[in-house]
Amino acid sequence: MVFGKVIKDSVNSVPFEKDDQKFGCDSDAKTEELSSLGSSSSSSMDNEVSYQQNDYNEEEDEYADVRERMEELSRTDREAHLHSHDPLKIDSGMDKEMIQIPFFAAMTTYLGYLVLILFGHIRDTCASVFRNGRYRSDNLDETKDMDKFAVLLKDWENFYTRRLYHRIQDCFNRPIASNPGAVIDVLERVSNDGNKTMEILGEKSQAGPRGEEYASGQHVSYVSQFEPTPNNLTSPATSDQIEKKGRVARHCLNLGSYNYLGFADDWNATCGKDVIASLDEFPVSTGSSRFELGSTVLHAKLEKLVANFIGKEDAVCFNMGFNTNTTTIPALVGSQDLLISDELNHTSIVNGARASGAAIRTFRHNNSNHLEGIIREAIIMGRPKSRRPWGKILVIVEGIYSMEGEYCNLRAIVDVCKKYGAYVYLDEAHSIGAMGPSGRGCAEYCGVDTNDIDVMMGTFTKSFGGMGGYIAASKEVVAFLRSECKGSTFHNSLSPVVCQQVISAFRVINGEDGSTRGQEKLTALRDNSNYMRMKLTDMGLHVLGNYDSPIMPVMLYNPTKIAAFSRECFKRGLAVVVVGFPAVPILMSRARFCISAGHTRKDLDRALCEIDEIADILKLRYVRSTLG
Repeated sequence: MVFGKVIKDSVNSVPFEKDDQKFGCDSDAKTEELSSLGSSSSSSMDNEVSYQQNDYNEEEDEYADVRERMEELSRTDREAHLHSHDPLKIDSGMDKEMIQIPFFAAMTTYLGYLVLILFGHIRDTCASVFRNGRYRSDNLDETKDMDKFAVLLKDWENFYTRRLYHRIQDCFNRPIASNPGAVIDVLERVSNDGNKTMEILGEKSQAGPRGEEYASGQHVSYVSQFEPTPNNLTSPATSDQIEKKGRVARHCLNLGSYNYLGFADDWNATCGKDVIASLDEFPVSTGSSRFELGSTVLHAKLEKLVANFIGKEDAVCFNMGFNTNTTTIPALVGSQDLLISDELNHTSIVNGARASGAAIRTFRHNNSNHLEGIIREAIIMGRPKSRRPWGKILVIVEGIYSMEGEYCNLRAIVDVCKKYGAYVYLDEAHSIGAMGPSGRGCAEYCGVDTNDIDVMMGTFTKSFGGMGGYIAASKEVVAFLRSECKGSTFHNSLSPVVCQQVISAFRVINGEDGSTRGQEKLTALRDNSNYMRMKLTDMGLHVLGNYDSPIMPVMLYNPTKIAAFSRECFKRGLAVVVVGFPAVPILMSRARFCISAGHTRKDLDRALCEIDEIADILKLRYVRSTLG
């Protein structure tokens, strides 16, 4: 296979086993290595010092009263996380305590699903017997032989959608009518058929009594059908806006969008001028793939900028973050190869792995010891049946796991892969721009040289206010992907306008705009995230993830609490994301907060006050009581 040689040659140019870096089986050497992670300038301990040495002016620092505690919690959490799967540290009591679902919550969750499924089948039976129900088509010809048609949906999927998902459909797919900044306008929706379908409420004057009901809400906002309303939390709706004819919306504090560095809040001041100017020279769409006529000077500029920012030789950009994984992974590995994936990797990685045809193994989340055991067994046993060696072994991990809010134990993962000659694929969709003193992601945060990571993937959706993704690697690997990866050869190229948006965002982050706004954004994101996590934990909630991560899932467990939490938050002017089965395991329903640099402490305090009240109503304090 041509690519096998390309990636092997390019990776083997990086020394895998340096005498001063290889752990081997010497426990003394391993202990010394783990205790000296900060020996190099790029180590995680040096990063910690960089964080602590920020020039905080107590008069300007809105977190001055909790600064010391926040930094201590961050430091302690990092040490516990980096050593959580090391036997030497576990024996010494440094293993991080894992959150376990209470027995009562588990039992009531199973009971809740049992009741929903039971009543769903009862309603289906009644609808069939009495030939009347909201899911029975009025145009269905009972005499037609339906056995001649192929089944479009599996029975269980159809049943789950009708009898479980539709009950809480109003909590998902909410349309917005403003920038996804720290505050956001969410259009009001109503249903006339028991949540089977949802409709935009529209103008108050045309909505009748319902329009009056929604218009009397505390967080009401009116959105013109052609012009966006100002995004200002302090004055949700001016008298002029109320009098003006517009759609009824709800003005909410945004705790769900991927706006990590807050470019949606200050876009006019940071990126708007350059992005608008790019339209004078470039089209919105090139109307072609990169392999044909879809490349512009902005694409080349962006790819060079990404490679330099990350510290790799070259990069290639894609028009969709999800498809970056699903099309790149099949190009990298094939039927003769082994792909080892963290058990909590994103579904785009799962889809890409399945499409590749490679053999797939999963290792326990963030557990380098289990990973090492799988690699050792794979090398010893070889391929099934033939026992011939694998073409290559590729290990895939994420910088920040989007449903867990936990960052990768990258140092340990990379050391294991280097020890056995396996290749490392790092997905930094949520960590690039959001982690590390300069925003260079999980590698910078964990003190890992990017030369030790063979393929680095990331997206422009979360921290850069754009869309699309990238792959950064050696020149040989990137050249191979340009010609062989379906995302590059067949997909429409990234919009030049979006390229300019990302380029402008990079300029701000790197301080090339002549201001300190980029560093201020990075600092604000970290501070806001740590403050929110600290306060949620103080409430006694089950909060997943790590400090310094902008994602913080709060466990709900019971399916009835998914809708209840979302609706209670929405009623109070909080836009949140709730997640249930099948996106997460059936017992692990949760709310997921995404914090932004655009938030202020006042915003977060307001949200925390509301969440504290909701936690009492829904009994969510599982740390304090098994009953919540």
